Amino acid sequence: MPRKRSSNGHGHIRQRPDGRWEAQILLPVDPNTGKQKRKSIYGKTEGEVAKKLRQVSVEIDAGKYKEPSKLTVGQWIDIWHKEYLGNVKPHTVSQYGTQIKVHLKPRIGKIKLAALSPHMIQGMYNDLLRKEGKEEGLSPKSIRNINGVLHSAMEKAIALGYISANPTRGCTLPRVEHREMETIKDDDITRFIEAVKGHRHEILYLVTMFTGMRQGEILGLTWDCVDYKQGVIVVNKQLQKERAKGGKYHFASLKNNKTRKVPASVYVLNLLRTHQRKQMEWKLRAGSIWDNTMNLVFTNELGGHLSNDTVYNNFKTIVKRLGLDAVRFHDLRHTFALLSLQNGDSVKTVQQALGHATAAFTMDVYGHVSEQMQRESAEKMDAFIASLDLKKS
Repeated sequence: MPRKRSSNGHGHIRQRPDGRWEAQILLPVDPNTGKQKRKSIYGKTEGEVAKKLRQVSVEIDAGKYKEPSKLTVGQWIDIWHKEYLGNVKPHTVSQYGTQIKVHLKPRIGKIKLAALSPHMIQGMYNDLLRKEGKEEGLSPKSIRNINGVLHSAMEKAIALGYISANPTRGCTLPRVEHREMETIKDDDITRFIEAVKGHRHEILYLVTMFTGMRQGEILGLTWDCVDYKQGVIVVNKQLQKERAKGGKYHFASLKNNKTRKVPASVYVLNLLRTHQRKQMEWKLRAGSIWDNTMNLVFTNELGGHLSNDTVYNNFKTIVKRLGLDAVRFHDLRHTFALLSLQNGDSVKTVQQALGHATAAFTMDVYGHVSEQMQRESAEKMDAFIASLDLKKS
């Protein structure tokens, strides 16, 4: 078939010698070059090409047409990760990089950005969930984390005009089953306090359990944030380690970027005073090699920061000896929350102490009550009923 000139975004269809069908259409003038280009649209049938042609024509007439990006998914997410995460915490950027390197690029990195579809992404997620050989599939939470990275990268691609829609929006994500909360309860609290006596991290563990601070927050606590006079601890930063090999420790902002003041009991303040005296003894013994330039509350005997892994592993050794294998370091925070609620603190008070964004979130996490609180509620109801002058009808 002879070619016919296209006009104002409308093209004509012809069959090529190789059997495929083709339409050529004039694109709008490129504002950067001042030139007008032709675009070829291909398909196996005349009807397929006609459908594609109509779609492009409608977008051109509406002024919404954008030339598909020639970038691959891998090329784009590398650019996004390097150039467009300036407002994201370094630790989070590092986590994103791991997701990109380990999961996204090996599976969809070579696909053209404009060709990436929900079906392709869904297939990737399904494969990651399945068990392959001796290896277990990823957890639903891990899949959701990967999706969060890809979704953000695709949203930026839309903003820059590389694609017109976010392909992650059509995916079905696995449901996350929340892990049952573990806490140290009743007599086990006494056993735990006895078990940590004399341990090098004794005071760190106890202050954590009775203030509800996160691990990064307690490791990043500095002496200028301990106010003995007001009886409060100011939580305004956390200590984090770079995820890269040989990464250094540094101060980072809090999870929600909001400084909070945690009321400290007399017991906690006395623990800190005891620890401060011990630290002064370490400083005198260390002499010129003492180095606590970060002004940390919890250090080693030379003033250096403590390791996340060391603090955690020592904790796990202690709780395993007590038969509390399932308890994690983070569960000291849950223990504090339940102790506070059991002792009559309001949900709002607990929310502020823990640094949750809303009381509704705190209620969602700790809305259930302990067995002790349930028993007390039933006993109160029995006492109330017994006080009534009930007559049998």
